[in-house]
Amino acid sequence: MYSKVILIGRLTKDPELRYTPKGTPVASFSLAVNYRYKQSDEMKEETTFIDIVVFGKLAEFSGQYLNKGSEVIVDGRLQQ
Repeated sequence: MYSKVILIGRLTKDPELRYTPKGTPVASFSLAVNYRYKQSDEMKEETTFIDIVVFGKLAEFSGQYLNKGSEVIVDGRLQQ
């Protein structure tokens, strides 16, 4: 089985950077993804909030360069 998602959205808060006991960087943040669609004659908008976790150098980059409101593209796998 293969699980892959690509999301485009904005951070809802600054990333939280922490380290595992072995020293691996881990960053987590929430992403707001908007979906616009037309229903009858009016435009509707739906927002989905998705929790994101990144590891290693990407976690350090996220903690250093991303802030609340930053627009990002996330390419990864879905884990529930």
